[in-house]
Amino acid sequence: MEKQVSGFYGEMYSFVKKHAATDNDFINRFAEGRVSESEFLRFAVEFYHFTREWPAILSTLLVNTPDENDAASLTTILVSELGDTDPWKRHELLYRKFLRSIGLEPRELVGQRKLPTTQAWLDGMRNYFSGDHFEALGAEFGLENMAIPMWDKLLPGLRKWKERGGRYANMDIEYFTFHRELEEHHEEAMENVLGQHVNDPVARAKFRAGADGILKLEEAFWLGLADRK
Repeated sequence: MEKQVSGFYGEMYSFVKKHAATDNDFINRFAEGRVSESEFLRFAVEFYHFTREWPAILSTLLVNTPDENDAASLTTILVSELGDTDPWKRHELLYRKFLRSIGLEPRELVGQRKLPTTQAWLDGMRNYFSGDHFEALGAEFGLENMAIPMWDKLLPGLRKWKERGGRYANMDIEYFTFHRELEEHHEEAMENVLGQHVNDPVARAKFRAGADGILKLEEAFWLGLADRK
C-alpha cells in the first residue's frame, strides 16, 4: 500500500512511483518471468556493476553535500549499504552470493565491459552527485523512492526463475529480499532532504530535474538489457 505524502514531497513521490524507470517493457516482462535466459543473465551481470559501484557513487553525493542535516540522512543510507559497520554484511557480498548461486564468478565480472546504457546510468549518477546540489538531491530522492517498485518487479521474476529448476533451483535471492525490507527506511531518510529549501522554487525545479533525469537513465538501463532483434 502506497504511503500518503503531502505537499511538494507528495508530488515528487507520486512522480517517481509512476515513472517509466520501473514501468517499462523489460522490467514488466522480468516480473512475469518472460525474459529470455540471455536477458536474465545479462541482468545479473549488469546489475552487479551497479551494486558494486553504488557505495562509491553515494559517497560522491555525501562529500558534495554542504548541509549537515542532508548529509546525516545520506550517511544513514551509506552506512547501511556498507553493512552497518560489519564489513561481512556489505550489500555487495550478498549480491556475490546470488551470482555464484547461478554459476557466475564475481571476480570474472569486475573488469568486464559494461553495456553503454549501464555505463551511462552509472556515469549519470556520478555527474548528478558531483554537480548542482539540488539536482543531486533530486536524483538521490528519485533513486531511493523508485527502489520499492523495482524490488516488487524483480522479486516475482526471480522466484519464477527459481521454480524452473536446473541451474536456478538453488538461486540465492537474499540480496533482493533484504533490500526490499530496508527500502522503507531509505525512503524515510529522504523525506525532508531539501530541509529549509523545500519552498524555494529554484531548488524545487532543480530537484525535479535531477529526479527525472536520473530515472530516464535508469529506464534506458532496463531497456538496454533486452535481446537485440
